Amino acid sequence: MAKILITGGSGLVGTHLSKMLKNAGNEVAHLSRSTDSSREFPSFTWNLAKRFIEEEAFIGVDHIIHLAGAGVADKRWTNDRKKVILESRIGGIKLLHEYVSRLGVRLKSFISASAIGYYGSDTGSAVVAETSPSGDDFLAQVVKAWEAEADTFAEMTTVSKVRVGVVLSDKGGAMTEILKPIRYFVGAPLGTGKQWMSWIHIDDLCRIFQFVMEKELAGTYNATAPNPVTNEALTKLLAKSINKPLFLPNVPAMMMKLLLGEMSQIVLGGSNVSSAQIQEHGFKFSFTQIDHAIDDLLG
Repeated sequence: MAKILITGGSGLVGTHLSKMLKNAGNEVAHLSRSTDSSREFPSFTWNLAKRFIEEEAFIGVDHIIHLAGAGVADKRWTNDRKKVILESRIGGIKLLHEYVSRLGVRLKSFISASAIGYYGSDTGSAVVAETSPSGDDFLAQVVKAWEAEADTFAEMTTVSKVRVGVVLSDKGGAMTEILKPIRYFVGAPLGTGKQWMSWIHIDDLCRIFQFVMEKELAGTYNATAPNPVTNEALTKLLAKSINKPLFLPNVPAMMMKLLLGEMSQIVLGGSNVSSAQIQEHGFKFSFTQIDHAIDDLLG
């Protein structure tokens, strides 16, 4: 049994991962902006602005999993919002590093979430892997800084970075957002619809975090299912799964840009991402085909 401290533990991925790790016999605690005794997992307060973490949080901790970060699609990308997106990721790691170093915590590993945005907002049809070059847009710059900050832990422990793809869950995230307009008969592919969506079932994503932790793997790993699909294919499959028609034309790219501004690159672009590296270490996906994943999530 290991003791694991998770930042962002109350989020979509963090909630699922915490339960998975607990069910495997581990002790799980969260760092949170506020504590609540009614929560399923013990939580300790941290505050980035005040540079504060409850020191009790680190007692006996074997692994830290850093998931915290402001949602990239929650608000329009103003200059202030961009600063929040970046600082919420790297600022958290800096604060963790400060406390782990000062308290002499003997970690077995530090695992940081990352994102396939590393490769750029749109890499076309080319398959990208962990060794592919980074992009130069805003999200790519964020991910590069995020991963570089995580690597500062290498002086103390094993460091791994998990580049997360489009997470499919019935509790939130991309799939539920795509389903919303479909349920009201106004769903349609976005832009050309040909942009790649390198998806992953939330179970497989959390299993990758657990796998990397248990194996104490160092390095960077793409967390995407082996068979990505286009935005159009995913939209059609989701509509079929809930027996709703798609009769509207694709939403024009220009309209998305007017509505979302620079943030539109999240939905109009895409990457065909390879997960061969994590599979070479022995990880086996439970969901390799998009239709099986959707069937599992939507029943």
